[in-house]
Amino acid sequence: MVNLSDILYKVRINSVNGNTDIEVKDVQIDSRKVSRGSAFVAIRGAAADGHLFIDRAIQNGATVVVCEELPAQINEGITYIQVNNTAEAVAYMAHQYYDEPSKKVKLVGVTGTNGKTTIATVLYKLFSELGYKCGLISTVQNQIGDEIIPSTHTTPDAVSLNELLKQMVDAECTHVFMECSSHAIHQHRITGLQFIGALFSNITHDHLDYHKTFEEYIRVKKKFFDDLPSSAFAISNLDDKRGSVMLQNTNAKKHFYSLRSMADFKGKILENALTGLVMMVNDKEVHFRLIGEFNAYNLLAIYGAAVCLDENSDEVLRVLSGMSGAEGRFDYIISDKQVIGIVDYAHTPDALENVLGTIKKLRKGNEQVITVVGCGGDRDKTKRPVMANAACELSDKVIFTSDNPRTEDAQAILNDMIEGLNSAAKRKYIMIADRKEAIKTAVSFSKTGDIILVAGKGHEKYQDINGVKHPFDDKQVLKEMFEVMGK
Repeated sequence: MVNLSDILYKVRINSVNGNTDIEVKDVQIDSRKVSRGSAFVAIRGAAADGHLFIDRAIQNGATVVVCEELPAQINEGITYIQVNNTAEAVAYMAHQYYDEPSKKVKLVGVTGTNGKTTIATVLYKLFSELGYKCGLISTVQNQIGDEIIPSTHTTPDAVSLNELLKQMVDAECTHVFMECSSHAIHQHRITGLQFIGALFSNITHDHLDYHKTFEEYIRVKKKFFDDLPSSAFAISNLDDKRGSVMLQNTNAKKHFYSLRSMADFKGKILENALTGLVMMVNDKEVHFRLIGEFNAYNLLAIYGAAVCLDENSDEVLRVLSGMSGAEGRFDYIISDKQVIGIVDYAHTPDALENVLGTIKKLRKGNEQVITVVGCGGDRDKTKRPVMANAACELSDKVIFTSDNPRTEDAQAILNDMIEGLNSAAKRKYIMIADRKEAIKTAVSFSKTGDIILVAGKGHEKYQDINGVKHPFDDKQVLKEMFEVMGK
């Protein structure tokens, strides 16, 4: 139990109706989780408005209601706190309720369109290898030391996030590495957290179904850096055309990494092959297991963060050289007949171009590149034809298939993808809505040395169809098809 007045610290309050000098059992944003003594915060979400569930929360035992609009009927004995923004309010309340857990660890946030998961995951692995007990909050999974906790969002809601950070503090974690999505920044899920460092990977066309304009998407990402304290460090990709802009107004100590310009953390690719990368990193030659130019950038960001966290640069490079990446990120297997299968989470035009561009550089001769790709339903429709064009331009054969159609018709999504393809592209593709059948067909097309890319879902172990998550694992299906078809 905590005192309500204590957890309202930093909350911008418009009005109070009732007593704030009372004990609260917990803070909840879901009325179904409310019990006697809870403080219920009514959030306006994309799917539902918490204000509609205030009565239910009170019936379930809420003694405090935090809202943007007071209900028509005020119940005696209930404390009502009116604020302008309940999403912001609950972030501050949760941080105080869980005793400011972010101040008790070294919390590093990673944002950008692509690379967040790899950077956060490899940082977690690196610092664990360096002898620290670490926490990870990522798209693939959350970890407290060696304990794995399944992940449902790139960044959890503010209450779940602070609870998770508190568990990490209780488990004596010293460092926590966390993906910070644009949704999380905009929805105040990370508001109130104390970051010691922040990294920017890149920014490209994504989430316009949510942010509406690219400018707004950039502004939201930039806010993460604008809000950093002077005690923090900020690291940005100088080769991204918005890399400098991201750090323009930050109070944090600025650092940059680059493959093309002079920077604090400078890299040069000497060799890029399926055996990994050979790079110069600040005048030291290092062999890495990770593959591709995009991973060269990720490695520079990781190296920069470790140096800013006062680790020995030579030791960091030594340990990094043996590290693998995140599951479902350029995750490859080689069949008995030397067909290379690559599973990657690439679900934006830029990410798909990066992966296919890397594959193109790794080709040694006339191997075919066969790409299996789709687009998610209930998401930004404008990127569908762009994704299709990228796939056709950089592949020899393309199979358009279902991704996570969600509530949309899978065939309608495929029709959106092929709209506007030029005549050359039209000769390269076929459509197979069934994803398993599409992967099977790609394997049947392949010959020794060919490269099959299965893009879009990466680490995910399901297909979301009409609200039901059906078990589906791209990598496992690819392995099965190699065996079944004798490849």
